[in-house]
Amino acid sequence: MEEEITDQLPVNPQNFKSGFVSIIGEPNAGKSTLLNSILGERLSIVTPKPQTTRKRILGIHTTEETQIVFLDTPGMIKPRYKLHESMIESIRLSTSETDAIVLMMDSEKLYHKTESLEQNLAFKLVKDLQTPLILALNKIDLIKKEDVLALIDRLKTIYNFAEIVPLSAISGFNTSELLKALRAYLPGNTYFYSPDILSTAPERFFVSELVREKVFNFFSQEIPYSSEVIVEEFKENHLEDPSRKDLIRCAIIVETESQKKILIGKEGRAIKRVGQSARRDIEAFLGRKIFLELFVKVRENWRDKTNALKSFGYK
Repeated sequence: MEEEITDQLPVNPQNFKSGFVSIIGEPNAGKSTLLNSILGERLSIVTPKPQTTRKRILGIHTTEETQIVFLDTPGMIKPRYKLHESMIESIRLSTSETDAIVLMMDSEKLYHKTESLEQNLAFKLVKDLQTPLILALNKIDLIKKEDVLALIDRLKTIYNFAEIVPLSAISGFNTSELLKALRAYLPGNTYFYSPDILSTAPERFFVSELVREKVFNFFSQEIPYSSEVIVEEFKENHLEDPSRKDLIRCAIIVETESQKKILIGKEGRAIKRVGQSARRDIEAFLGRKIFLELFVKVRENWRDKTNALKSFGYK
């Protein structure tokens, strides 16, 4: 876990609580949506496709009485590539280091028994840990209130969760109740991080994620899953002259020449569309104008190559 980076003390340390919480679940459970809702910022990219989140993202929620350092983790899947193995190891590491774990599950699927708690891969990973496990029942707006209550009663007979919190991550409904529930399991009484920051990740990371989000949104089949985005140059020209745009060059990595052709598109239209959409979101995130250049490069079978994964920041 990262070391403390601030010596600032809360106004009232005796009533202050702080700690680390992992958010885990299978793909599309709503983990990133929940983190964004809690923070009030789009820190984690969200798309309808599974496996959007690949690396754990640290998000910091701070109030006058609480600081919770959230770890948004990749969706738990059965590994097919070394990339997936790295993602799963990242989940293991996150859950071994935190004071509490939030397991996100789809309440509609659980209620209609199209999804099973006992077979949920994320649940299997953490059910025997000593860390307090809080079940966040997401998407309760899709089923009736009495059905939610019946579902909670059923789940209590299967596993002794520390807490069960029904919520809607997309609307923010009941997320405050989740924060209240988590506070009871926070052991600290000081800031781990400065109270005015939301994440320790550098701007480069969020730039690459926003570009990757567009690839997931605009392309189908295997292309999103075969792609990675690397920021090759990030020149902060605004520091020298506020009127100048920052220069950002990103490489979109794919595994085959045919994927590269599709990403670029006829007369470069597809890559231009990605660039235009990504530039708007990056400018909104950074709060300043940028000049964005995108390139497409081929690295065959990078998802199964240890050296390639390390070069892309996977452990």
